[in-house]
Amino acid sequence: MKWRIDPDLTLPLHQQVEKIIRTLVEKPEYQSGLMFPKEVDIASELGIARNTVRTAIAKLVQEGILVRKKGVGTMVVRKKLLTRLDHWFSFTKEMEEKGRKIINYRLEVKLVKAPPELAEIFHIKPDTRVVEITRLRGDEEKPLLLSISWFHPRTKVQIEQDFTRPLYKVLEEENNVYVTLSREDISAIAATNDLAENLQIKPGDPILTRNRTVYSSDGQIVEYNQVFYRGDGISYSVEIGR
Repeated sequence: MKWRIDPDLTLPLHQQVEKIIRTLVEKPEYQSGLMFPKEVDIASELGIARNTVRTAIAKLVQEGILVRKKGVGTMVVRKKLLTRLDHWFSFTKEMEEKGRKIINYRLEVKLVKAPPELAEIFHIKPDTRVVEITRLRGDEEKPLLLSISWFHPRTKVQIEQDFTRPLYKVLEEENNVYVTLSREDISAIAATNDLAENLQIKPGDPILTRNRTVYSSDGQIVEYNQVFYRGDGISYSVEIGR
């Protein structure tokens, strides 16, 4: 550890300590779950009182950056996955760009009869058979989302296709379908028993739900998708210009 307090700086001591701790928090080893250095060790390294370190750590705990676990120690709170509404990627591509490994906890592909609501969206007859893909996905720690997709019959999507691959890459390479537009509705709901079991949370916990209608380059509906996200696992960012 090579931390240093500069007595010549006009920045107050406790703010220097806080700045050092914030830098430590961003290190990959602590982001990955390594126990954060003890207050006494940080104080000894910096040659300052332990209370000063405790105050700085307490502030980061209050901000939700660090968490104290009784009998264990202090750890960095792993950052939520952040996705931007104005930057539409497949979930796989988005997470790859963030350096996160994605796991398919469950993948189910089957033919189902389109219920009236879906038939209305697709402008097809109720009970028309469509391909349904259910994916429970997350990182190495836990499931983060449950995704259910239905595909318009005109896409010629087949249940035999390899949907362990990124979905839109499959559509482009095997079905010659290129998606260019997504219309989305996002809301917060309380987790049902079924959703809670899938996402490994408690019934009634807040989750984010997103209903997405995906269109091809010629304006045709390709997919209708419902996604349910753990409330502690993802956040949306919106950038508005003027």
